[in-house]
Amino acid sequence: MSKALAKPSDATVESVEPLTSEEARWTKLVKYPPLRYHCLGPLSKTTSADTSKDKLPRSDRAAANMGICRTPPNSAIDGVGIVAILRKATGPEILLQKQFRPPTNKVCIEVPAGLIDEGETPEECAVRELREETGFVGVAEKAEKMGGMGVMFNDPGFTNTNLCMIHVSVDTSLPENQLENLKPELEENEFIEVFSVPLKSLWTECQKLEGEGYAIDARVGTLAEGIEVARRWELFGRI
Repeated sequence: MSKALAKPSDATVESVEPLTSEEARWTKLVKYPPLRYHCLGPLSKTTSADTSKDKLPRSDRAAANMGICRTPPNSAIDGVGIVAILRKATGPEILLQKQFRPPTNKVCIEVPAGLIDEGETPEECAVRELREETGFVGVAEKAEKMGGMGVMFNDPGFTNTNLCMIHVSVDTSLPENQLENLKPELEENEFIEVFSVPLKSLWTECQKLEGEGYAIDARVGTLAEGIEVARRWELFGRI
């Protein structure tokens, strides 16, 4: 099958095996000792002697955590997630992707994202990754202008990987953003299907996609939850 005909749903996991430290390109596993809270004073003899995994509280067990090895020098972040909004006459639409992810063994619904290169700003990274993954050319809002949260940690109980969410506006009236002119620059092993949904209906679209068997990426789900919370509680008037 040619790359042009391949789809995310065509992917399968044929085998799973341990990854050695020597083979790990982006990540490594590190082991933390059991946590000790100084404000609690010395541990009792019973607690200090009885340190089997089943006897200790969850927060006191030694933990294996994944750390990323890819953060560029002089950068506080590993990568960016991209909230790409298509400006259309019918209303704003958010750009999403379908991509097979082996750990879930499912096609995931994601926002465009990528790792930052040395010397790049988060905004520059977002514009580059959006163009490479989707073909769309957009303009990034400055993170501080958007009142962004800065560094966000993906799953701090498991990994130290982090990102910055960057908002990118895409003018669909421009010639370079016409569907017939889009030219993604995917890597050889990337198979990404791009689509968009009305921003105001992201919550219901996520429910529909999950019902169809797709896995919802946490960044997409969090955006959808935020919109739904604002709608239910009428935080900004009726949405």
